[in-house]
Amino acid sequence: MSASGWVSTSLPYLTPRKQGRGDAWAEEAEARGRRGTQRIVHAGEVPAPADVAGLLGIAEGEPVVVRRRLILLDDQPNERTDTYYPTAIARGTRLAGTARIPGGAVTFLAELAYVGVLVTEDVTAGMPDEEEREALRTAADEPVLRITRVTRDRDDRPIQVDRMVMPAPRQRLRYEIRIG
Repeated sequence: MSASGWVSTSLPYLTPRKQGRGDAWAEEAEARGRRGTQRIVHAGEVPAPADVAGLLGIAEGEPVVVRRRLILLDDQPNERTDTYYPTAIARGTRLAGTARIPGGAVTFLAELAYVGVLVTEDVTAGMPDEEEREALRTAADEPVLRITRVTRDRDDRPIQVDRMVMPAPRQRLRYEIRIG
């Protein structure tokens, strides 16, 4: 069990929300008697980093829209997430701005007719760089988990790439897979 006793699953963050419901993180935290918030650190167009470009199937440096967020649990940093979108999907939309999106980005994407049907997550562990250590307020010797998630639509096109970093001792990830 993690130091915080927190077990996180991905499914609520991949499913569009019903009208009037808040974001999945706030709802999950509240259900556990905690306070989950997030701070948009940056939103807008940036050149695609090499790994993101490869995952989106575009050239390195081609413009993409990014939303950089610091995810907080009871006002303490719990995760840093950068979410990248192809400009054909996100340019000029709420995804390119810093305002909150009712129901979250996945709900907004669904409103634009972009619905994820296949998600791939790669999880690695390692030591944080200085920027990650400062953002997450980790100790110098505290490892982090890095999750790279690619969401594809029914035509197998990547519509979103998430790069998440979280302090390893504060996390426990759960994957449930139903076959047949």
